[in-house]
Amino acid sequence: MIADPLFAVRDRVIVVTGGGGKLGGQFARALLARGAKVAVFDAADASRVRDSYSDQDTKALRCFQVDVTSPDSIVSALRNVEGEWGTPAGLINAAAIDAPPDAPPEENGPFETYPASSFDRIMAVNVKGTMLCCQAIGDAMAKAGRGSIINICSTYGLVSPDQSLYDYRRARGETFFKPVTYSASKSAILNLTRYLATYWARQGVRVNTLTPGGVFANQERDFLEGYARRTPMGRMANEDEMNGGVIFLLSDASSYMTGANLVIDGGWTAW
Repeated sequence: MIADPLFAVRDRVIVVTGGGGKLGGQFARALLARGAKVAVFDAADASRVRDSYSDQDTKALRCFQVDVTSPDSIVSALRNVEGEWGTPAGLINAAAIDAPPDAPPEENGPFETYPASSFDRIMAVNVKGTMLCCQAIGDAMAKAGRGSIINICSTYGLVSPDQSLYDYRRARGETFFKPVTYSASKSAILNLTRYLATYWARQGVRVNTLTPGGVFANQERDFLEGYARRTPMGRMANEDEMNGGVIFLLSDASSYMTGANLVIDGGWTAW
């Protein structure tokens, strides 16, 4: 078991949305390794998500199939968590979607023809879902008089996507642009965080944003090379390199920090 008094999260009840995904799963594993009680809220089947943690000691893990765009779904899972463990002390809103690189042409095509239905679908999960989870779980925290919420942003919520990274795709005849909605949704997260930080500050609930840079996931070589040239540290992040920021923001080490944005991007937004 890993422990440090300043950064301790042992026995704290933490909800991680999107805990069946790459970053959400990393956050949950880091917390379990440090003795936290972790409740994963994910759109996927709960038993399948739990099976993905077979490499962990899962006595302190609970998985729930939750639609983050549904208040009833969130509250139902929260009631289960509260019934067993009490009010959560932490919430990480990591659930998010984007158009994948191999999405249909209309998803990754020019802005002028980008489908409104795609905008609605991504904003519903990334923004509405984060708001609803904050609404239900943050309310419970405020009534308990303590808590820490981390909303996961992206460098593309701070700056525009660098479309030149995808020149290699256009050079081979594809029509590809990084779509608008992911950026718009992640920008919205920043001010949602600031709003809630000031709203709940007197009730002891801290709300901060964590902004990761791009994370290595076996992307195409041309993309990786372009990303490395564009990043001061010369590489993408490894998936576990955000864990330190998460532990910091959930622990007493950040007790006077709220409404802030912790950027971990290898210097991407520094130039």
